[in-house]
Amino acid sequence: MMRRRTTVLTGCTALALAFGATACGGGGPVSAGGGDQALSDQTVSVAGVWSGAEQKNFQKVLDAFTEKTGAKTQFVSTGDNVSTVVGSKIEGGNAPDVVMVPQVGVLQQFAAQGWLQPLSPAVRKSVTANYAPVWKNYGSVKGTLYGLYFKAAHKSTVWYSPDALDQAGVKPPKTYDDLLEAGHAVSDSGLAAFSVAGQDGWTLTDWFENVYLSQAGPEKYDALAAHELEWTDQSVVDALTTLGRLFKDKQLLAGGQKGALNTDFPGSVEKVFGPKPQAGMVYEGDFVAGVAKDQFGRKIGEDANFFPFPPVGGGAAPVVSGGDAAVVLKDGKNAKAGMALLEYLATPQAAAVWAEAGGFLSPNKKLDPATYGDDVTRTTAESLIAAGDSVRFDMSDQAPAAFGGTKGAGEWKVLQDFLRDPSDPKATAAQLETAAAKAYKG
Repeated sequence: MMRRRTTVLTGCTALALAFGATACGGGGPVSAGGGDQALSDQTVSVAGVWSGAEQKNFQKVLDAFTEKTGAKTQFVSTGDNVSTVVGSKIEGGNAPDVVMVPQVGVLQQFAAQGWLQPLSPAVRKSVTANYAPVWKNYGSVKGTLYGLYFKAAHKSTVWYSPDALDQAGVKPPKTYDDLLEAGHAVSDSGLAAFSVAGQDGWTLTDWFENVYLSQAGPEKYDALAAHELEWTDQSVVDALTTLGRLFKDKQLLAGGQKGALNTDFPGSVEKVFGPKPQAGMVYEGDFVAGVAKDQFGRKIGEDANFFPFPPVGGGAAPVVSGGDAAVVLKDGKNAKAGMALLEYLATPQAAAVWAEAGGFLSPNKKLDPATYGDDVTRTTAESLIAAGDSVRFDMSDQAPAAFGGTKGAGEWKVLQDFLRDPSDPKATAAQLETAAAKAYKG
């Protein structure tokens, strides 16, 4: 199963056990919480969406926690349906201790169900010191901090083949109008401009969110995300109109609209960076680099590079993010060790383990950028940190899953229909509002 907005491209391993606890400096194990010797007989169960390379890299972080504290770990890959899997485990009396939650809406759902423990003073102190306030806000429900954002995604990046742009005689564009103009130049040179993963509805929500954040501004973005602003607002119609300029231009889309609707996310990256390129550019988050590198052997910075999603009209360049927040469940059998894990995950040392492995961005300001393995990832990470509180979390991830996170329904389906026929942005906005009103009431 392809997890939203990640580089999960290989099969899921149901359980991964990490043993090998060692004593530090000749003494007993020392916990992330400051010297507790009692964790060597604990096993922390962790549930999350990761599989394949991401699960292996996160396991390195868990192994480092084991080495530091003596606590063993057990990772369970949930696939996309985190809330369903975790809910069934709680009902069955087998709740994990820690869950890596990929959506703000799911975190809020878990808090509303009374499933979550407030984070410890040590975690709160680390978050206050090491993170921009926006990450604390997204991890909080009604003023209580429940979620620690360990892994982030920068989803305002357009990835391109340097050869394709060179052949077309264009440089990375600075505005949305320039983006379309550059696209036509690429198309004239023999490749389609953009590979669009329309088969995966979440990629279309990301396209919309970047256009909307830049064109409408952060205040309206926040209001629309909370459904305090209706989707029939003129700002939504305007953003759809802007997006429709690209979607309706068959010269710009690899395979046209039909081809885009039959292309999933991995396929969209392959069309640019695979052995038989069909397009010069693909928009998606920083995780495109992992696919280009791991699946197609591209050298990031040479064979594959990115430019920031360009500003629309007179707006600012958007910085849309996503992320995975660690939460501790009340019903977990080893809650104390689970909270110790979060205290460790809040440190730059924990982030450094995955940063060195690749395919990872941290919102932790204290992580040394030199830890990242290549200049492109380093630049992306620095851009995310520099954005500070101007970062906006993925809007569809903030919505109820029925609207923002369900295949074949809600925003995903409406935007796929819009890609198929972008001729009536006003009607599309009305359909989005109908779906949103139903989901937010539920």
